[in-house]
Amino acid sequence: MSPSVQKPTAIIFGGLNTCSRPLAAFLVPPEGEALVSHLRIVDKFSVSPPTTYLGAEFPKVLSRPEVEYRQLNLTVSSAVASAFEPPAGKASYDYVFDLTGEVNQDRGEVIAIKTTFTVARNIALEAAKRDVKSYVRLQQPVYDTSDNGAVDEKEDVVPVRAVDIWWHETLRMLASIENLNLVILRIGFVYGPYIEFGLYALVTTVASIYGYMKKPMKTIWGPGKDPVHSVHAEDVAGAMWACAQWMSPLGRKQADALAGERIHFHNDKDKVKEVNGTCPPNAQPVAPLFNLVDDSATTLAKGGSMITEFFGTTFEFYSSFEITLAKFKLEDLEEEINEHHVGTWTEMLQLSTVPVTHTPLNAYMDKYALLRHRLGYSNNKIKRVVGYRLKRPQFCQETIKEVVDKWKEEGSWPVFHNA
Repeated sequence: MSPSVQKPTAIIFGGLNTCSRPLAAFLVPPEGEALVSHLRIVDKFSVSPPTTYLGAEFPKVLSRPEVEYRQLNLTVSSAVASAFEPPAGKASYDYVFDLTGEVNQDRGEVIAIKTTFTVARNIALEAAKRDVKSYVRLQQPVYDTSDNGAVDEKEDVVPVRAVDIWWHETLRMLASIENLNLVILRIGFVYGPYIEFGLYALVTTVASIYGYMKKPMKTIWGPGKDPVHSVHAEDVAGAMWACAQWMSPLGRKQADALAGERIHFHNDKDKVKEVNGTCPPNAQPVAPLFNLVDDSATTLAKGGSMITEFFGTTFEFYSSFEITLAKFKLEDLEEEINEHHVGTWTEMLQLSTVPVTHTPLNAYMDKYALLRHRLGYSNNKIKRVVGYRLKRPQFCQETIKEVVDKWKEEGSWPVFHNA
């Protein structure tokens, strides 16, 4: 960025337990020039002392003079309004990055409405009132694309579980706010250094356990052709920034013309009537929407094999005979496999060369983790319309090593003499 060009100001809402840390590090690196003149990060967690995992890099970002952190309850609209008030001598915020939303699948629908839908609505209404140049909403992988392979943004994808349905309903609400300069970034399964949430972090942890036990890691979802498309956290950050810059000179009307997509209804009509601010079921709101995944076209078999091979074991499928014989039920399977996983992971942490006393990583596979996942996106549109170029186009063993090495360095991952 040219020194003569005024750097924008930005505010990140939510996501401290998901993707806001890599986004903040992208906008204001621990070392080097910042992309913004001022960055405010707002979430419900405390960072001093921390009440959620921060990773080794993020505290360095927080120490930068350009960065300010605020702990606020975003379900309260007055708290959200206060977050938009810039520091003395600073201009109003140009870019808003909305990474809010409930990612724990065991939370009920009432919580999902409050912490996903209502929070995003509070932020969006205030952002529209203040005429921010760009409002980028990060949409987690809450859909099932079935066996369609890589779907583009025009195809209607379906949210499955209650938490997911309200993530989708949130997009309809946001799209219906006409003067909101909204861009939706719909991502695959994210992974990367210090990303401890989600499917890939869990599978990596569990695969290491099977490597330690010298046993194959197995799944009932053969033959493993289902897409589970991945994206590196650096690209989530880079693409959010690219989307903000793309929107800024356009405004919503022109952005809709260039990249708008209809967001279809996938909810219970009676439930929607009871929630303040929802978009009518018969409406078809339009908003700029982009998919973001890497170029790996990862499938269950491909991803599982790559991760397990890194830990010196194999990824296999139960035969139809084994499944029939065992009469698998997810509840029974959940209890049985976690008995092995959790106990062995605890053993690994204790027997590490330097025992690991604190780790954000969890070896417990709940029912959601054990369910069939099918998420396949095409990334052509964001490349073509925004001009975004992937920083980490391939999910490979080199990227797995980078992730594990970072955890080892900070003391979150067990290290053995022969490792």
